[in-house]
Amino acid sequence: MTYDLILAGGGLANGLIAWRLKQQRPDLKVLCIEEQPQLGGNHTWSFHDGDLSEAQHRWLDPLVVQRWSSYQVHFPYLSRALESGYASITSERLAQVVTPALGSTLRLGARIIDLSPTHVTLEDGERLQARAVIDGRGARASQQLVLGQQAFVGQLLRLEQPHGLTAPIIMDARVPQGDGYRFVYVLPFSPDTLLIEDTHYVDHHRASTEQLREHIAAYAHRHGWKIAECLREEQGILPITLAGDFEAFWDEAAGQPLSGLRAGLFHCTTGYSLPHAVRLADWLAGYELRDAATLAHDLRAHARGEWRNQGFYRLLNRMLFLAGRPKDRWQVMQRFYGLPAGLIERFYAGSNPWHDRARILIGKPPVPVGEAMRAAVRHSPQHFETRS
Repeated sequence: MTYDLILAGGGLANGLIAWRLKQQRPDLKVLCIEEQPQLGGNHTWSFHDGDLSEAQHRWLDPLVVQRWSSYQVHFPYLSRALESGYASITSERLAQVVTPALGSTLRLGARIIDLSPTHVTLEDGERLQARAVIDGRGARASQQLVLGQQAFVGQLLRLEQPHGLTAPIIMDARVPQGDGYRFVYVLPFSPDTLLIEDTHYVDHHRASTEQLREHIAAYAHRHGWKIAECLREEQGILPITLAGDFEAFWDEAAGQPLSGLRAGLFHCTTGYSLPHAVRLADWLAGYELRDAATLAHDLRAHARGEWRNQGFYRLLNRMLFLAGRPKDRWQVMQRFYGLPAGLIERFYAGSNPWHDRARILIGKPPVPVGEAMRAAVRHSPQHFETRS
């Protein structure tokens, strides 16, 4: 069979694309291929209300496992509750909803060993043709991007007693900092279950998984939460983009249509990828599919727009990672979370206008001014050739 579109990889981006096309474009012959036995991997994806439009909230709603009307942040000299909606989706829910909806248009447990813009070859030798193939199999290494790392281990824990939290803690930096900005992220999914993630913004992740597990246990102990059992564990290293050459990055794809992290579609400071995945799914649902070359060109243009929109956030990343000592990075984040709530909400949505940007940069910075200025101008990979 020849397909209109093959989606290589069944992560968040391609899972949402397949689901949205099934809803909006049933005329297309689409096949989503995932190597693992379940769609979506092992992840928790979160987003703020302001990240999505009302229409996007409506079609995404079946995937949401929990919503909260506010969230908290904590730093050594600042604690704050922000009255802004927050929600989470899990891989488990994604699989529960999307797998039956896709039916025979989803193939699980099938490993791709080769692909091109118009075909995929599976491990068993089967070759599948399509007008176009979108590769969404996770982030890819590239010399054209300068990256920091957001490394984390998260555990979904059932406690012996209720924890008492009514809102997420999306950053608790009242913990030892180590060799970068460290914070703990807490999602209360039920009265006696919490997802606790130990997260590090570092140049290079060196801590072991066991060390991060110990951090989680210590954090729970400090709050008086007795752990009955660990229900699930997830871990990962998300890219934090400091600089890059967009055109050279896409040239490396050699005409291959890309999606998700593989296309660089994520918030370059927070690492949040769900809003970008939702926008791409909507974009493809309204797209007139012709051939692979045209799709690759148009996906590249879509990604270029997102890249240009995030230039300011890459500048902030350089100031965070390159100015001052790594163990003092929390001071930058503490200052940021003292700014107006609307500005913070627009930051997560990637939509800060010029006056927001001026407000973020003006004032006494919590890092050396000279180092901040030098970091700001290092916008291309060539400026980082000697960076270890």
